[in-house]
Amino acid sequence: MQVLYFSSSFCDPCIQTRMVLDQASKLLPALKIAELDVAAYADEAERAGIRSTPTVIVLDAEGTEVFRAEGAPSLDQVLVALAKTV
Repeated sequence: MQVLYFSSSFCDPCIQTRMVLDQASKLLPALKIAELDVAAYADEAERAGIRSTPTVIVLDAEGTEVFRAEGAPSLDQVLVALAKTV
């Protein structure tokens, strides 16, 4: 299970998203979260079609996107998305 988390330093909802993903990683220790600041990773953000921050993308084992949330997702949304990868 992998989560790509696109953030920016000036984004207040990014703080909430970071806390939600931290809670998810405590429940699922095998979860891999890659936080990418859009300023530092502009090429990756463009390839992923990021239009706003925060954006969370959940990938299955093959690297296929199974969930995308623009804005701060709830813990329940993240857990349901992660369940789709199993």
